[in-house]
Amino acid sequence: MAVNYRAKKNTGPRTNEKITASEVRVISSTGKQLGIISIREALNHAEDEGFDLVEVSPAANPPVCKIIDYGKLKYREQKSKKEAKKKQKTIEVKEIKMRPGIDTHDYNVKVKALSKFISGGNKVKVSMRFRGREMEHQNLGFDLLKKLTQEVVKYAKVEVAPKSEGKQIMMILVPQIAK
Repeated sequence: MAVNYRAKKNTGPRTNEKITASEVRVISSTGKQLGIISIREALNHAEDEGFDLVEVSPAANPPVCKIIDYGKLKYREQKSKKEAKKKQKTIEVKEIKMRPGIDTHDYNVKVKALSKFISGGNKVKVSMRFRGREMEHQNLGFDLLKKLTQEVVKYAKVEVAPKSEGKQIMMILVPQIAK
């Protein structure tokens, strides 16, 4: 029975013995240029300083290597990726469902929820559902969505205008950009 192991793909820069070039341009841990030297000599310099030899620019001729602590480099990269991810804002699409015969109190509750979603920076999909004979009076649904749009024009704008899709009318509202 053969076991298929996938080889772990190395995504980072090449380090120490993994560097394939015979000669490299070396920068010391203090930032001083050591010049173009053989890979063996560069590895000896790195070992003397107690750090790793990391290939910074493999496309250069000869490749540029720097003597640094590879563990610290990876840690800093992970930390910066985590910070960047923290600062990202994900926009969700919230949905509010209505019916054409909605009562005024229920309508006001839906408008309040919509304003809360918009102020949170989210998009809001408003869908108006029709059943049975209500399909013959879609104009009531369009009128209600037009009224809703006029009420929220202060803080939201229409991204997708009300359109009929089968047994429902749908529109999307997005936060108004402050000028």
